[in-house]
Amino acid sequence: MYRTHNCGELRAENAGQETTLSGWVQRTREFGGMTFVDLRDRYGITQLVFNNELHAGLGDEAKSLGREYVIRINGKVVERSSKNANLSTGDIEVIVEKMEVLNASDTPPFTIEAETDGGEDLRMKYRYLDLRRSPVQQNIILRHKIAQEVRAYLNNRNFLEIETPYLIKSTPEGARDFVVPSRMNAGQFYALPQSPQTFKQLLMVAGYDRYYQIVRCFRDEDLRADRQPEFTQIDCELAFVTQEDVLNEFEGMMKHILKYVHNVEIKEAFPRMTWDDAMRLYGSDKPDIRFGMQFVELNDVAQNKGFKVFDAAELVVGICAEGAASYTRKQLDALTDFVKRPQVGAKGLVYVKCNEDGTFKSSVDKFFDQEGLKAWADKMNAKPGDLLLIISGEADKARNQLNVLRLHLGDQLGLRKKDDFKFLWVVDFPLLEWAEEDERWVARHHPFTSPKAEDFDKMDTDPGAIRANAYDMVLNGTELGGGSIRIHDRGLQQKVFELLGMDEEESNEKFGFLMGAFEYGAPPHGGLAFGFDRMCSLLGGADAIRDFIAFPKNNSGRDVMIDSPSPIDAEQYEELHIRKAEKSQA
Repeated sequence: MYRTHNCGELRAENAGQETTLSGWVQRTREFGGMTFVDLRDRYGITQLVFNNELHAGLGDEAKSLGREYVIRINGKVVERSSKNANLSTGDIEVIVEKMEVLNASDTPPFTIEAETDGGEDLRMKYRYLDLRRSPVQQNIILRHKIAQEVRAYLNNRNFLEIETPYLIKSTPEGARDFVVPSRMNAGQFYALPQSPQTFKQLLMVAGYDRYYQIVRCFRDEDLRADRQPEFTQIDCELAFVTQEDVLNEFEGMMKHILKYVHNVEIKEAFPRMTWDDAMRLYGSDKPDIRFGMQFVELNDVAQNKGFKVFDAAELVVGICAEGAASYTRKQLDALTDFVKRPQVGAKGLVYVKCNEDGTFKSSVDKFFDQEGLKAWADKMNAKPGDLLLIISGEADKARNQLNVLRLHLGDQLGLRKKDDFKFLWVVDFPLLEWAEEDERWVARHHPFTSPKAEDFDKMDTDPGAIRANAYDMVLNGTELGGGSIRIHDRGLQQKVFELLGMDEEESNEKFGFLMGAFEYGAPPHGGLAFGFDRMCSLLGGADAIRDFIAFPKNNSGRDVMIDSPSPIDAEQYEELHIRKAEKSQA
């Protein structure tokens, strides 16, 4: 027997019992004639005591133990004289009577501690060691628990978990597909699914009116902290539903999950905001509503006053930072430098301090008198002690720049607390957006999203004004999930394909199987997909989804632990009917 208890299990009531424990050596300490060893497994840490006076020779054996040695011990549980409140097992220790080294360990490349000395690249190379660290283990355990609770909730709501294929047809829309050559079909390729979109719609046609799947998806796109080439979705679809039905269904699920993970109960309905209002008030389709600073447009009070920067701008827009008039000139200059960074792209920043005596101090005092600045403050509902920050330029760019500044300021002022969970539904997205490079309309979500019925008449006259039956759930400024009511009529689907530049021949080539299914009684249907990795990171209080994935890729899409991607053998090229490209001589 390797263990009678795990290393996080023993308590004061176990005192006097014999126990067998197995695990990894966290650290050793010598004190007088005794050696103390912290033994670790995924459940916790138990302190072991090796006393040469009680068991001759054991203390010397313990001194030879290195970090991460795997050992088994037998001993007696005793109550500690000096308890450790930081450990769940801190009331006891085990007096070791027998020890066996199950496996020695080389010196780890970094310390296996909560606070490690290993950089991210090193930890990713030795991910199997990083996964031993308690914070990483807690993340993986939380992911498991959320997945189990999601399944339990949806199962209880009559959803069926149904698997869909990983080897499918390439239909490039949006991100690039990962493609897989077919050995048995020379010159032909599978694609890995960016989502199970068409399959879940086919399941609705097939009569499985409530489907879900916690499913791997693949997108060949540039990476960042919350994006991986392979990721996991909670993918859901329902038949005979309206948008209201879908929103209520999954709002209930997220309230349940939040209560389960953090014991936070939200009784009121999640607020809703149209896409137009989100862009106008926050410059983002995923606004962080944990704090205020809504945008205020100032064209009517800031233009035609002789300040050319404002007068030439399409939009003058600002935010009011409550209580931030205490910012020093150095801090304000730093904010100006921040918005001028290439990643933000603003040409400058105007500030107005609302002094406690009712006067104003501005970076544009030579152009605007006290009365003019008061008009700004009144329009922005500013009080003495507040700070106004204004950006101008092309409308869309100015809003985007101010959004970045607003979030930056929210961080500086401590307004974006990780334990403050603010949900929001963003609805009424545009159905289409114009792609300048391709000079054509593209789907903002995907080509199967239904237009709002009241906008059908705009399909021939004003495609850019068509609103979609689409919705996103936003949590703390991050898109948690998104979906739509789908098109279930062949004629309407063909019309949308035409708006996207696909004629009937091309749409049949790419999506003929779906169009054909619509001929056999397709029900009204819709759904939503949550980014599961993102959900785990947000509920776990982390910034990067990598922290909640057992074996993630780095920002170059590489798994540095197994050195993937990697070349394949010449024989594999031949089997797959692929000719290896010649290296450029340039």
